[in-house]
Amino acid sequence: MQLNLLDITVFVGFIAAVITIGLWKSRHEKTSEDYFLAGRGLKWWLIGFSLIAANISSEQLVGMSGNAASHVGLAIASYEWMAAVTLVVVGFFFLPYFLRAGIFTMPEFLEYRYNGTARTIMAVATIFIYMLLLGSVTYSGALTVNTMAGKMGYDVPIATAALVIGLIAMIYVTAGGLKACAWADLIQGSALIIGSAIVMIYAFKKLGSTTDELAFVENVKTGAVGLKTFAQDTGSIDRFWQLNKVRMNMFLPKDDKVLPCTALLLGLWIPNFYYWGLNQYITQRTLASESLAEGQKGIVFSAFMKLLIPFVVVIPGIIAFNLYAKDMQDQSVTDNAPVIAKYMMANRDTQLVEIAQAPNEDAIANWPLGRFMIAVFPDDAALKAIKSKNPFVLPLTQNKLDGLEVSQYTVFESDDKSWKSAFPGLAAELEIYNASVTDAAAQANVSVTSEKFIAYKYDTALGQLLSSVLPQKTGLVGFVLAALLGAIVSSLAAMLNAASTIFTMDIFKKYISPQAGQKAVVMLGRICVVVFSFIAVLLAPQLGNPKISNSIFTIIQESQGLISPGILAVFVFGLVCRIAPPIAGVVGLLTNIVSYGGMYLMGRYKIGPDIQFLNRMAICFGLCIVVMTIITLLKPLAEPIEFKQHSTLDLRSSSGAKIAGIFVVVITLVLYFLFSPIGLAK
Repeated sequence: MQLNLLDITVFVGFIAAVITIGLWKSRHEKTSEDYFLAGRGLKWWLIGFSLIAANISSEQLVGMSGNAASHVGLAIASYEWMAAVTLVVVGFFFLPYFLRAGIFTMPEFLEYRYNGTARTIMAVATIFIYMLLLGSVTYSGALTVNTMAGKMGYDVPIATAALVIGLIAMIYVTAGGLKACAWADLIQGSALIIGSAIVMIYAFKKLGSTTDELAFVENVKTGAVGLKTFAQDTGSIDRFWQLNKVRMNMFLPKDDKVLPCTALLLGLWIPNFYYWGLNQYITQRTLASESLAEGQKGIVFSAFMKLLIPFVVVIPGIIAFNLYAKDMQDQSVTDNAPVIAKYMMANRDTQLVEIAQAPNEDAIANWPLGRFMIAVFPDDAALKAIKSKNPFVLPLTQNKLDGLEVSQYTVFESDDKSWKSAFPGLAAELEIYNASVTDAAAQANVSVTSEKFIAYKYDTALGQLLSSVLPQKTGLVGFVLAALLGAIVSSLAAMLNAASTIFTMDIFKKYISPQAGQKAVVMLGRICVVVFSFIAVLLAPQLGNPKISNSIFTIIQESQGLISPGILAVFVFGLVCRIAPPIAGVVGLLTNIVSYGGMYLMGRYKIGPDIQFLNRMAICFGLCIVVMTIITLLKPLAEPIEFKQHSTLDLRSSSGAKIAGIFVVVITLVLYFLFSPIGLAK
C-alpha cells in the first residue's frame, strides 16, 4: 500500500475539520462548568456518539482486533455486548443519583455519600491508572502507524508516532475542553463505524479471492494453528466459517487466561459497570447532559451501537489472522530476540539456539525453520540494513546482547497458546528445562522469575488489514486512516479531559486552593492537559515490552482491576445500604487495592496461585462487600443517608428510552444464544 495525493488530501482535510469544528463549537467556554462539563447542555445524539468515540479507540480497534486474531476470537466481543446491558442499567439506576447530586467528578460523589477521604483515595488512584491508560492508548495507535508505515517501506518509530498523536489530542482539548471533545467525537464516531465497516467488507473480499494458504486456530483450548487452501469458487463467507467456526464461540474454557467462561458470571461485569457507570472519562459525557431524559436516551443509543461494534472490529481481527498469520509471526522477531538470547545464556546445552555475527542475507534466507539464530550486529544501522523475515532469525545489536542478564532461577514461557504449534521444538525443550529450574528453586527456597516470548504479534492485526486490503487511488485509505487516528485521538482526548478534571476539582480546588476563581481553575485544567499529554507520549514506547503483555487490550483491562472492583463495591454498597458509615467507603477502596495487588504479586512471583485477572476482580469485589458489611454491622449510621437534590436539571426519566433499553437487552441475549455451543451446533 502507498498513500497517494487523494489519500493525503482526505486524511489532512478530515483531521483539520475535526479540530476546527471542535474548537469553533467550544469558543465561548469561560467557566469551569463550561470547560469541564460543556455547560451541562449536551443532547442525546451528541452524548451517544461521544460515548462511543471516547470508548472505541486503539483499545478496541487495535487491542480487541488483536485479541480476536488470537484463539479468543469472537469471545472478546463480550466486552461490547455485555456493555450494552450495563449501559441500560447505568442509565436508569446510576445516572439519576449522579445528576441529582450535581457533581463534576465521580470521586466527588464519594464525598457526597461517604467523606472527603474516600473522594481523595479514588481521585489519586484514578489519576495514576489514567497515566497508564493514556500511555496504552497512545502506544497502540503508534503501533498501528508503525506497522502500516513498515509495509509501505517507511520506518516510523513508535515514539515519533506517539508524539504526533499526543499533540493532536492536546491541541483541541487544551483549547476547548469537553465541548470540543464532544463535537469532535460526533464526527470521529460516525467515521469510525463507517471506516471499520469498509475494512470489514474488503477483508472479506480478500479472504474470498486469495489462493494462498490461510491460517486458522484448530482448537481454542490448545491454540494449535493449522493451514488450509480453498478452491477458487469457494465464497468468502464459506471460507470464513470453515476456518473460524471454532473461534465464533462466546464461551471459552474455564481455564482460559484471557477470558474464561467463569468470568461471564461476575468477573466481566465488574469492569463493565465500573467503566460505563463510574469511569470519569466516560461518565463525564452523561454528567454534561441537558436533562436526565437526554442522558438516558443518549446512553441507550450508545448501547445499541455497542451491539454493532464486534461485527466491524472483532470479525476483521479474526480474518487478519487467517490472511496474515505469517506476517504477525515475522513481527514477533524483535520482541523474541532478547528472550531467546537469555535462554541460551541460561541453558548452554540448548540444541536450538546459535549465535551468528552479522550474517548476510543468504545465511538468513537459508536458515532452517525449527532452530533459532541470534543474529548479532555491531550497531542499529547494521541491524536495519538486513531485515529478517524469518521468525527463527532474531536480530540483536552487540550492546544489547552484552547488557543481558538472567537468573539461574528463571523459567521461559509464553501467554500465547499458539506458541507450541509455532515453535514445537522449543516447546519440548523448554518443558524439560523449566521443570529442572522449578525443582532447583524449590530446593533453594527461592522464588522463580519468568521471561516471556510470543508466537505472533496479534496487535498488528488492524495494521496488517489497513495496509493490504483497501483499494488504492480511491481516497479510502486516507479516510480509514483518518477515522482510525480520529478514534485514537478521541479516547486520548477523553482521558486527558477526565484526568485534568479530577486533578483540578478533586485535588487542587479541594486541598490546594479552595478559593481559586473560575479563570484560574480553567487555566490549571489546560496546564494539566499539556502535562498528561507528555506523560502519555513518554510512556507509550515502553508498553511494547512482551514481558508486560502481548496484548495492549489485556494491559488496559488488567491494570484497571487495581481500582475498579473496589470503586464499584463502594458505590453500589453506598447506594443500596444507606446506613453504611463513612469509614466503610474508605476501607472498601483500600481493601481492593491491597488484595488485588497482593494476588497479582503472588501469581507473578509464583508464591501463590496465578488467578486470571477477571476472576481476581470477582474475588476482590466480594471481599470488599464482606468487609463493608462487617463494618456497617459494627458501626451503622443512626439515620439513613438521604440523597438531596443539588441540581437544577430536569430529572424526569424517559419512558421511550426505557422501552428501547429493554429491546437492547433482549437482542443481546439472542446474540449470546446464537454464538453459544448450542446455537453453533444447529
